[in-house]
Amino acid sequence: MTTNAAGLTGCLAVVTLWTGAAMAQPQPVERIVLAPHRAVYDLVLDAGKAAKNVDSARGRIAFDFTGDACEGYALSFRQVTQLQSGESGPRLIDARTTSFEAGDGASYRFKTESSASGAPKETVDGTATRSGAGYEVKLTAPKPETHVEPVAALFPNAQMKAVIQAAREGRNTLNVRLYDGANGGKDVYETLSVIGRRLEGKPAEEPLQRSEFEKLARWPVTMSYFKVGSGETTPSYTISFELYENGVTGAVRLDYGNFALRGTLTRLDLLPQADCAK
Repeated sequence: MTTNAAGLTGCLAVVTLWTGAAMAQPQPVERIVLAPHRAVYDLVLDAGKAAKNVDSARGRIAFDFTGDACEGYALSFRQVTQLQSGESGPRLIDARTTSFEAGDGASYRFKTESSASGAPKETVDGTATRSGAGYEVKLTAPKPETHVEPVAALFPNAQMKAVIQAAREGRNTLNVRLYDGANGGKDVYETLSVIGRRLEGKPAEEPLQRSEFEKLARWPVTMSYFKVGSGETTPSYTISFELYENGVTGAVRLDYGNFALRGTLTRLDLLPQADCAK
């Protein structure tokens, strides 16, 4: 199982729309401003997908997103998953990510720590900065090294902004290249987001059944991640969710290929929104 916290962080980001126009003046372009929130998702094995070497699963995601559009956004993310297999027995996977992405999407700092069933902890620590037509990555762990990617890529928050904008425009698909520091800090992904028609009706998850969400649009989104250079025609993993117009995400599904998990939003705290002109 590969757990990609940064990939999920994009789909869980909260956004606020800023609009306004004076009488008889052109309507300005709507802004997308990420807003802070905390969320908890309970995970279970998706019974709708045939699982290989996994008999049962349960877990939890805890997500804490703070900051503003001027300085940037900080993320603290943890996913703990317990897998049970009749062949190999129980397996506990614990993945933690902390990151900071500049408000303009020009730089990204990340640290990921992961462990599985008592194995030595794996740590990836580094920064990525836009440079020329591409970006430069500097790692301090698992070992100090620097490499330059000549082709541009978006960082996680910028990727989610692009998906939200595409949904607003009524687009059905969006292709962007993503760098999120995953898998040793060297992998780059081509992502395909498939965006469905606007959903109507009452949301299934209790934390979303409140007045703040009654008038907000939401869309079903599926993001598939393809490792650049792998030659694979099937995605490394896929994330599905319902994306609200304010960016809150419900009905999460994580498909790792051999098995899939469904995540139910059990707690959501919208935090104060800082005023920012950027």
